[in-house]
Amino acid sequence: MSFPRYEAYKDSGVTWLGEMPAHWDAMPIKRLASLRSGETITAESIEEEGNFPVYGGNGLRGYAGSFTHEGEYALIGRQGALCGNVNYGTGKFWASEHAVVVSPTRPIAMKWLGEVLRTMNLNQYSVSAAQPGLSVEMVSKLGIPVPPHAEQRAIATFLDHETAKIDALIEEQKRLIGLLKEKRQAVISHAVTKGLNPDAPMKDSRVEWLGEVPAHWRVGRCGFHISVLSGFAFPSTGFTQDESATRLLRGINVGVSRLKWEEVAYWQRVDGDGLDIYELKEGALVIGMDRPLIADGVRVAKVTATDVPCLLLQRVASIETRSSLNSDYLRCLLSSDLFVAHFHPETTGVSVPHISPEQIGRFVIPVPPVEEQEAVARFVQQTVERFEALTAGATTAVDLLQERRTALISAAVTGKIDLRGVAATRQSTTEAVACAME
Repeated sequence: MSFPRYEAYKDSGVTWLGEMPAHWDAMPIKRLASLRSGETITAESIEEEGNFPVYGGNGLRGYAGSFTHEGEYALIGRQGALCGNVNYGTGKFWASEHAVVVSPTRPIAMKWLGEVLRTMNLNQYSVSAAQPGLSVEMVSKLGIPVPPHAEQRAIATFLDHETAKIDALIEEQKRLIGLLKEKRQAVISHAVTKGLNPDAPMKDSRVEWLGEVPAHWRVGRCGFHISVLSGFAFPSTGFTQDESATRLLRGINVGVSRLKWEEVAYWQRVDGDGLDIYELKEGALVIGMDRPLIADGVRVAKVTATDVPCLLLQRVASIETRSSLNSDYLRCLLSSDLFVAHFHPETTGVSVPHISPEQIGRFVIPVPPVEEQEAVARFVQQTVERFEALTAGATTAVDLLQERRTALISAAVTGKIDLRGVAATRQSTTEAVACAME
């Protein structure tokens, strides 16, 4: 849907804005609203449930038994990574010291002002200190475009309607991504426990969580079929950025199904240093021992030709399989919900979840004949690639919708599009529907 532009524009005199509609004004924020930091609230006074919400720089933080504000306000994140983040507080609430409270001093549409503040990317005005922080005085002096009050309300109404539609589409794509992830895991788990032949005779595995497996498969501990090598404790004082040295495979480099080299440290090898055993080879399996499970899955990957040479650092382990176990099949097992169910109860509640070589060795696995392991691994790889393509498409859709949302808000609050007619038509339609329902 395309929208008309205003008939005439003029220079706003505001650096970040440029031109604005000719009948709009430009003025500092402090002429429309007062800005002040919220009040200090201790962690002890925040409750899981309470009478009034507590808002900080990242939105809702919890609840408290009293309130400091009542009405409708914009709240700006004041410190840290969410500096410049804009939220809304309505009704009775407490604003913490991590929020800047924007209180109108004249009639304005708060939704319009809040979206103007978001469009301005206030984080760029943060002051460097121990952590980034916004100067309330500086922000209050920033110039913004100010349409007549009726247009403010028209812009706010339009954005409420349009962003709600976009947000619904974004949530739909996110639900699809979640369903694809669940379906992918279900397919992997079924393949590694039931095989690819639906007509194969089955037997009781005698393992409660595993259930029945094909009758010709064996079941046993992973440790019978593998050897695990934990990385060497390379001292960080010896790290170098000399790219002619050997890369160190650290925990930060182990992702889900792949190794990531955005952050690299190197180690200078010397003759007779005794580190040959820690030099990884193409095809090796590696697993992150600290925080093995992240949102995307288990941090287990296969070393490729582009990853070597590299040296294995502590808190990362390499796994070598014996002739009875195909390494690609083992990677499928370690990537499955079955492995998560095995180690997760022992890591729950730990500040830094960690698994040990002994835990990997105790993992009970189904072991089909090697030829069948290879077939299962190929099937799983093809399935994963298909689901990754679908997930990538949904992720791209989310990114495009978010870009569309941002661009639409920016165009509306800076006057690049004229919404007066659109808002009026929508208002008259709403009123007509309301009358028909009476």
